Amino acid sequence: MIKKLIDKLLGKTGGRQAAPRPGMPVLGRRVEVPKSVHGIDPAWVDERAVKVVRTLTEAGYEAYIVGGAVRDLLLGLRPKDFDVATNAPPEQVKALFRRAFIVGRRFRIVHVVFGRGRDHEVIEVSTFRAYVDAASAEQVQGNEKTSKSQIADKNHVVDASGRVLRDNVWGPQIEDAARRDFTINAMYYDPQREIVVDYHGGIADVKKRVLRMIGDPPTRYREDPVRIIRVVRFAAKLGFEIEPKTREPIQRMAHLLDNVPASRLFDEMIKLLQTGHALASLQELRKHGLHRGVFPILDVVLDEQQRHDGREKFVQLALADTDRRVAEGKPVAPSFMLACMLWHDVLDRWQRRQAQGESASQALGLAIDEVFDARIGDISGRGKLAADMREIWMMQPRFERRSGHGPFTLVQQPRFRAGFDFLRLRAEAGEVDPALARWWEEFSQADESGRHSLLEAVREQQRAVQRSRGRRKPAHLEAHGDALVEAQGAGASVAPSGEEAAPARKRRRRRRKSAAAAAAPAGDASHEP
Repeated sequence: MIKKLIDKLLGKTGGRQAAPRPGMPVLGRRVEVPKSVHGIDPAWVDERAVKVVRTLTEAGYEAYIVGGAVRDLLLGLRPKDFDVATNAPPEQVKALFRRAFIVGRRFRIVHVVFGRGRDHEVIEVSTFRAYVDAASAEQVQGNEKTSKSQIADKNHVVDASGRVLRDNVWGPQIEDAARRDFTINAMYYDPQREIVVDYHGGIADVKKRVLRMIGDPPTRYREDPVRIIRVVRFAAKLGFEIEPKTREPIQRMAHLLDNVPASRLFDEMIKLLQTGHALASLQELRKHGLHRGVFPILDVVLDEQQRHDGREKFVQLALADTDRRVAEGKPVAPSFMLACMLWHDVLDRWQRRQAQGESASQALGLAIDEVFDARIGDISGRGKLAADMREIWMMQPRFERRSGHGPFTLVQQPRFRAGFDFLRLRAEAGEVDPALARWWEEFSQADESGRHSLLEAVREQQRAVQRSRGRRKPAHLEAHGDALVEAQGAGASVAPSGEEAAPARKRRRRRRKSAAAAAAPAGDASHEP
């Protein structure tokens, strides 16, 4: 009885899909594609996602792996994340798993957690959503923050521009597919029967490598302007072409992004740069006129008026390094990437403050604060992000000081490797002497004795420089140099005209370089790129 009631609420009648309502887009047609056609390798499917699907189906619900994971499996790529879609409401999903949590307000979903600590895995489970036309949804004049009390108890709400603020109306799978953004993201994979359910020709578009919006593109961009960024990200990540009707409204509708919360835009920017195709993503942004005014952080990198050779080379190296790490399966920290992108903004302000008489340390700290306020603003998670970025930047002057106990303390810092990698990129860009980066690489890998030898070598180099400066003749004596040498060779004393000869200066004994220092010349160590 309860199951029948739930089916009725979800729009299921006798096993058939509910009839389309007025104002809805073309819903498509359900096509079940067998393994012989789609070719998905079951070995590439996360066993935890399969377990979630199995648990839901054994409880009498429908459940499928959905979205980007299906797309990547069809492309022969190993997905990073696996999401599941079901006709079970969030409360029912939560009840079926020991560690499951309902999250989100705009979209209520369930996080099913496997494992603990840093190695835990989250399978995101969403309930099939009905397609509700913006014209029939409740409308508020403000946004998520200003209209919080108005939308707190509502399931489907839009703002004045048609942007969806709440979307928690459950429905049948055919409507769930229609409300997804692109055809390549609207496919459902059943790992038990090994079929792909396709309503909008997603498999054909994957084969043609085309990004196509489901429904009317302007309407879909108004519903969620972030789709403008998503289409650019997918084009860069997958190397797909954007279908003309999907591409045409992008630039003229970009102003809708002004209404999107800064935190959500920031998250989308991080995704854009962590696809493993960051350089291609920036090219796509320029291509579609989105390189100014969308992301304050990227403005400083993409704005032609702020470009110069040093910044351009450094950022290019940093993004290429990020792409390489993603390709190698290594983690990429947003704080490191953003520290690279904003470094020259910090550097310019730091130098200006020092020119005004402020101490180097105080000037750097204030310059960092200014850049955070101008480029990042008040976003969720700024505290941890800012702390990591600040630590990377504040380390840079410390790398220049190689004396005393300072280097021993620095290599013990939790973020030392990030700070050193930042120094290495600066060296590759020609901003600091590459020998400095090589010295720190060698120092970080050496034992206690080796570190002392490296420091002694630096001290000896500094003494040599000081001795060289001390022996340099003043300019007014250069003219008398030859005569002085000849006179001293003849045993005479020569003084400048009108002056008595100065007594001979006692020669300082030169200290010999220690064997340990001689055995550890700076700059001959190799380091990882």
